[in-house]
Amino acid sequence: MTVWLLAALVAILAGVVATLLTPRFAGPTVEAGPHLRAYRHVPIAVLGGMGATHAAASWAETAAFAVLAVSAAFLVVIDLAEYRLPDAIVVPTYPLFFGALTLAAALENDWSRLGRAAAAGGVLLVSYFLLAWINPTGLGLGDVKLAGLLGGFLGWFGWPQVLMGTLAAFALVAAVSLILLALRRVGRKSEIPFGPWMIAGAAVGAAWQPLVLG
Repeated sequence: MTVWLLAALVAILAGVVATLLTPRFAGPTVEAGPHLRAYRHVPIAVLGGMGATHAAASWAETAAFAVLAVSAAFLVVIDLAEYRLPDAIVVPTYPLFFGALTLAAALENDWSRLGRAAAAGGVLLVSYFLLAWINPTGLGLGDVKLAGLLGGFLGWFGWPQVLMGTLAAFALVAAVSLILLALRRVGRKSEIPFGPWMIAGAAVGAAWQPLVLG
């Protein structure tokens, strides 16, 4: 099976799972409900599933990254609509994601990568918690919890990816904020959801770090 065929299959599966999970998170009291019922998260899940295949070296890694991609798709749409990252999505993703990484480490007999992923997740979790404590209007606890997942993802690849992905997130949200200010779509004190840019930054860190840093 070629890489592109496998990527297409994983992408389709990610899209199907995202579609099937939609009723669970698109209730009538959910502000992002109309966006989810329009399945705007599904194309994001499909792209994430395709990216997961290209980033992974084994089926267990593919599963871990695909799980994160499906969760991220929901989180992007919900955070843009509601300025929150629900525990109902973030928390269950932890055991699924790190469980799949543990299986990948066992299959590859490379426990150092799992240790680094756990350490990176812990470092970002604590770092974001301190930032949220210092400036609670800038970051929420949802961002803090998401940071642990994204830190684990980036840490699986290496510490340079952790640095690149983290810096990319802040650079992206700064650029978007400046553009929205210039277009007068937001004011200086307007709230900008950070979750989508954390996710985008993690994707940039994983994809481009080798080209940028070495």
